[in-house]
Amino acid sequence: MSLERLQLVLGDRLLLNEPLSGHTSFRIGGPADGFVVACSAADLRECVRLAWSEKVPYLVIGAGANVLVSDKGVRGLVVQNQASAVHMAPEPAAQETALDLCWLVKVESGAALCQVARQAIERGLGGLEWAVGVPGTVGGAVVGNAGAFGGYVSDNLRGAEVYVPGEGERWRLSSELQLAYRTSVFKQGTRNPGFAAVIVSATFALRPEDPAVLRDKAAEYSRRRDEAQPQGLSAGSVFKRTAQYPAGFLIENAGLKGARVGGAFVSPAHANFIINDGTATANEVLQLVEHIRSTVNGKFKVALELEVDLVGEW
Repeated sequence: MSLERLQLVLGDRLLLNEPLSGHTSFRIGGPADGFVVACSAADLRECVRLAWSEKVPYLVIGAGANVLVSDKGVRGLVVQNQASAVHMAPEPAAQETALDLCWLVKVESGAALCQVARQAIERGLGGLEWAVGVPGTVGGAVVGNAGAFGGYVSDNLRGAEVYVPGEGERWRLSSELQLAYRTSVFKQGTRNPGFAAVIVSATFALRPEDPAVLRDKAAEYSRRRDEAQPQGLSAGSVFKRTAQYPAGFLIENAGLKGARVGGAFVSPAHANFIINDGTATANEVLQLVEHIRSTVNGKFKVALELEVDLVGEW
C-alpha cells in the first residue's frame, strides 16, 4: 500500500501514525498508519476513492463513540467524517395535502445526530427528539440503528446515499438496510480497514409538530438521560439488551458494579458502562469485558453481546 502516494495528493492533511486516543470518546486507541479529516460529502468520497485507487485499506469513523480501538492501532487509512451539511424541505408529493405534510431532512453522515435533532425541533419537525442526548454521528447512528426512549433511527429513516469506490453512489431505501435492534447491513462488530461501502448521507422523513411540545419532550429525555447515565470517559453502553433483561441489570445483579481491571472499571452508577479513569488501555477494557461476560454467563446462563465495536488489530 502507498500512503506516500496519498500524501502527495493530500499533503499536510494526511497525518501519519496519528494516535486514535484523541479521536474517540473512550480516549483509548493506538496509532493509525494514516489519518485524514473529511469535511464534506464530496471530500469523504474523494478520500475513500483515493485510498481505493492506491489499494490502501480505509476505515471511516465519526465522533469515535461506541468503539474500542486496539492499543496496536489501525493499519491503513482512517478517515474521520466531519461532513455535516443539513438540508430540510417539504416532500414534493405531500405539498398538496397540508394535513399529511412530510418534510425530508437530508443530512451528511458526519453530522452530530443530537444537533440534527435539535435543528429539527426548532423547525417544528417531530420524530428525532429522542436523539437530543445521543452521542455520535448520523452515519454511526444508521450503522447501529441508534435509539433511545422507544425511538429508533429506523422509525423515520427514508434511506441513505451509499458510496462504493469503483462503482459510485447509490440510493438505498431504509427497507434494504436490514435495520434491527442496534444493527444494520453495515454493522460488523469487529471493524478493520478494507474497501467497504461508505454512508455519505441519510434522509429522514419528519412531520410538523408544535415546537414547544417538541422542546418539552426533548427536555424530559435529556433529564432522564442525565439521571441514568454516568459521567466520565466511556464508549456508551457496552452490551446489548438481552431477550429478557437489560444488560446493566444482569451485570449489577452479578455483583460487578465497581469491578476493575487496571484503569478500566464498571460504573457504580450504571453497570452497562465501562469507564476509563484516564489510564486505561484497550486490553484492560477487553479483559474487563470478558470478565463481565464470563461472570454473567456463569450466574445467569446468558451470553452478553457487545454493542461497542472493536476496531483495529487485536
